[in-house]
Amino acid sequence: MSYLFSSESVSEGHPDKVADQISDAILDQFLAYDDKARVAVETLVTTGQAVIAGEVRSSVYVDLQTIARRTIKRIGYTKSEYQFDGDSCGILNAIHEQSDDINRGVDNGSEDGQGAGDQGMMFGYACNETENYMPVTLDLAHLIMRTLADIRREGKVMTYLRPDAKSQVTVEYADDGTPLRITTIVVSTQHDEFDADDARMLARIKDDVVNILMPRVKEQIHSEKVLALFDGGIEYLVNPTGKFVIGGPNGDTGLTGRKIIVDTYGGRGAHGGGAFSGKDSSKVDRSAAYMARYIAKNMVAAGVADEVLVQLAYAIGKAEPVSVCVDTYGKNRTGLTDGETAARISRMFDLRPKAVERRLKLRQPMYVETAAYGHMGRRNEVVKKTFTSRYHEEKTVDVELFTWEKLDLVDMIRKEFNIK
Repeated sequence: MSYLFSSESVSEGHPDKVADQISDAILDQFLAYDDKARVAVETLVTTGQAVIAGEVRSSVYVDLQTIARRTIKRIGYTKSEYQFDGDSCGILNAIHEQSDDINRGVDNGSEDGQGAGDQGMMFGYACNETENYMPVTLDLAHLIMRTLADIRREGKVMTYLRPDAKSQVTVEYADDGTPLRITTIVVSTQHDEFDADDARMLARIKDDVVNILMPRVKEQIHSEKVLALFDGGIEYLVNPTGKFVIGGPNGDTGLTGRKIIVDTYGGRGAHGGGAFSGKDSSKVDRSAAYMARYIAKNMVAAGVADEVLVQLAYAIGKAEPVSVCVDTYGKNRTGLTDGETAARISRMFDLRPKAVERRLKLRQPMYVETAAYGHMGRRNEVVKKTFTSRYHEEKTVDVELFTWEKLDLVDMIRKEFNIK
């Protein structure tokens, strides 16, 4: 019997994502001027207020207020009627220096032997449902949110849009895990007050979602396999409460790290529980999760299995992972057990934190781009980023984004696993 599976995404204006983007913008600013900085920054946003707290060890000073306000305005919170805007909101700085007790385990005198910044387990997942090896439910939910933000910024149609929004996509799957059709799409978008009554307002927004937003979403899909999922009768649930004027940090408090499933695989695979945003790469919550995705994606692309989950686990202060685990969901094509597959991965890759940092170039100021619309399944590209500071010279650097999405391990994996 077939089954249904759903994944959600949220816009960059969702309060939790506002918090994530502020935290990662601060991290990028530190790394732009000090690539050895250790940063763990959390942000809370609420009506008219942003609170920034955490631990930093760095040789440079960063103007947190300027970075936070610039980020808030870039997202779109630029009007006082939102009850949260970049020019007038209060910014409370509660940053202090990183604990010596943590630092001694990380900086232990050997660069290659750099210890993990914390204990924990991290997961990477990939499947062959989409061209970027992501679950189709999450990939579509992200695409809906990115497209809605594009429409809002263009300001030509759906001019009532405000920054906060959420989407959810439900797909029917066959027993063997093959996606069959989209059954339900949920879109909730913050909007301006309407002169019309609530029923007419809701009808207009739903019509615009179905006839403006969704055609633009489908135009960006190049996979016939994914486009075929739209052929069935899709139920659209748009602003199900009927009205969504009060939103963003005024409608709901936002916190860094509260959208970890949106950030990863939409509920597929597994999650170790650690958040990403605001953390430099000495924190294996972030770096090891990226490495696990890198391995899983290349394993699927190489043909080891149609679906792969990789778990890495670390102890604080120790360089080598305490375990490497692989689950191919009974779909391993190599004839090896999952235990044998994991053993080969352990031999093939240097999984010590410093080696992961070097392979994935994680000491670049590359993180604010990850803080909305997912950390996985994104496009690997090189961009120019310019950083300004009242304390340092303006700096323009080439930054390679989403290095863990590269498919440069496929040939090596095929050779190791004897895949022709």
